[in-house]
Amino acid sequence: MQQQQIGYQTCAELVEEFNRSAIMNDGQQICFDGVAGKDVYNITAAFMDRGSLIIAGRVEGRMTELSNVLFFRQQGDVWTPHPDYPIYELQDPFLTRIKGELIFGGVTVIKDPLHPEKIISWVTSFYRGQDVLSLKPFLTGPARMKDVRLVMLASGEIGVLSRPGGLLGGGPGSVIGFTKVSTLEEVTADIITNAPRFDNQFSPLEWGGGNELHLLANGYVGVLGHIAEFDGIDRRYHAMTFAINPETSEASPMKIIAIRSSFPAGAAKRPDLQDVIFSGGILRKPGGLAELYVGASDAEAYRIEIADPFLEYESL
Repeated sequence: MQQQQIGYQTCAELVEEFNRSAIMNDGQQICFDGVAGKDVYNITAAFMDRGSLIIAGRVEGRMTELSNVLFFRQQGDVWTPHPDYPIYELQDPFLTRIKGELIFGGVTVIKDPLHPEKIISWVTSFYRGQDVLSLKPFLTGPARMKDVRLVMLASGEIGVLSRPGGLLGGGPGSVIGFTKVSTLEEVTADIITNAPRFDNQFSPLEWGGGNELHLLANGYVGVLGHIAEFDGIDRRYHAMTFAINPETSEASPMKIIAIRSSFPAGAAKRPDLQDVIFSGGILRKPGGLAELYVGASDAEAYRIEIADPFLEYESL
C-alpha cells in the first residue's frame, strides 16, 4: 500500500530553498566529558528525568561503530555521565512520552559470531517505564530497520513511523511509512513492517527517515527527520521536517531546517561524513522559536536555535 504524498524534491533543491530563506543563530557544540576520549554524537534533545536535565547520547570510539548509549547530566559547561543511570548497548537513542510513560529506544546491532567486530544486521529496540531507572524492554522492531518511532495521537491512538527498504535496510530506496494502532501493546514487528509507505517522498537515489515525532496543536504529527544522499564519495545528511495528517494519511512536502554548515566546523569520523548532521530532537519554545539538537559528522553534538518549523503545519 502507498500513502498519499506530493512529488519529491531532491536534496539539492531543498538545500537551495533552505539557503535562500534561512535565518539562524550560530550552532553551539555540546561538550561531553567522562567518556575516556570517545566521541559523543547522535544525541536526544535535553529532557527532565527525576529532577535532572538529561541528554542521552551515542558514545563510541573513532575507529568503530560498536557503541553504547549513556545518559548525561549537565555540570557547569560540560555534560558528564549520570553515575546512577544504566548504560545501553545501543546506537542513536530517541525518546517520547505516551500516556505518562517514558518510551526510550535505540538501534541494537547484531554482530557476526565469527567476527564480532563486524555488524551484520540491526533492529530498533524499545523500552518503557516511568523514568530512566525503571525502563523495561517491550518491543523489538523488524530486522534491518532503523528510525522506527512512536507518538501519542490526539485520538488516543498510537502513531507508528517506519523506515523500510533500501540496500540492506538503509541507503537509497529507504522510505518512510506510517500507521496507527489502538494501544502500545498492539505495536509489533509485523505492524511496523506493513505500515503503508509514503509515495514519491524521496528521489530514487536519496533516502531519509524520522528521528522524533511531535503531536501538533491541530492533531497533525510533526516529523523531525533527515534526508540523505551519497554521490559515491561523500555522504550528505540534512535535518528536515514534514507533517502527517493521521486521519487521512497525507504528508506535507518536506523542508530542510538545518545543514552541516549551520554549525561550526569540527571533527569527523571519516572524510566522507564531513557533511552529515543527524537530527536528534527538538524543543519547541515560546515566541516561535525551537532548539534543535543534532549529531554531526558521526563525531560531535550540537544545538541551535531556529524558527519553530512546526508552526506552519499547525495552520494546515
